[in-house]
Amino acid sequence: MFKIISDSSLDLNDQLEKEVDIEKIPFKLYIDEEEIIDDENLDVIEFIQKMKKSAKLPRTACPSPNDFKEKFDGHDNVFAITISSKLSGTYNSAMLGMNLALEEAKKNIHVFDSKSASVGQTLIGLKIKDLIDKDFSFDKIVEDVESYIKNMKTFFISESLDNLIKNGRIPSWKGKLAMALKIRPIMTATEGDIEVYEKVRGSNKAFEKLAQNISELAKDASEKRIAISHVNNLERAKSLKARLQEITNFKEIIIVPTHGLTSLYCDDQGIIVAF
Repeated sequence: MFKIISDSSLDLNDQLEKEVDIEKIPFKLYIDEEEIIDDENLDVIEFIQKMKKSAKLPRTACPSPNDFKEKFDGHDNVFAITISSKLSGTYNSAMLGMNLALEEAKKNIHVFDSKSASVGQTLIGLKIKDLIDKDFSFDKIVEDVESYIKNMKTFFISESLDNLIKNGRIPSWKGKLAMALKIRPIMTATEGDIEVYEKVRGSNKAFEKLAQNISELAKDASEKRIAISHVNNLERAKSLKARLQEITNFKEIIIVPTHGLTSLYCDDQGIIVAF
């Protein structure tokens, strides 16, 4: 039997929750002095409102090595998926948890550094499930999924730059100027680190440019999935999906809402795409 676990950056919709058995280990999120657990009980809309009201950037605490060890215990073949190691200490925590588990029992454990977040991790989880369903061996699954991660692309657009300014990823004066000029940077993950891919003026133009970029990069995508996550912005996600259906041939386009951690990183109305 195989077990798939992940930190709570991985986002799922109701249908995927039923179809894919992925057990999530929650981050702890802090707004001012309030501790919030990023689990199924979190009200995302309320969380977004609290973020907007706070002058400080919300803080996060990743799962501990022991949190991971507890999930590794009791299973012989375990895959863990973490948010990019460039964004969080979760990968290191999972590796320490793996080592603790292996000291007590012989088993197969592999920790995947997604080099992404949100739907990037979602796609990795679905890829693992596909290979399990095909009766691939543990080692073959690791090999194929690591190759999949290497070739995966992640983009996101934040309608609000507030959190990127608060956490210093964008200098305050640049962020405020960009917002005043309605500039919407298309961001990407390069080897797990966040970089500006392109700057576009106006939200509609930015999303059209994103769709065109995806079309050029994906080429023949008839055997591929693409996933879109949204921070309280279902209509924009549906609009982007419809546009991608017009100009690409992905075999499946998935839309999922973000949970707490992704909502914190991408901010209200943000959109993340991975393929």
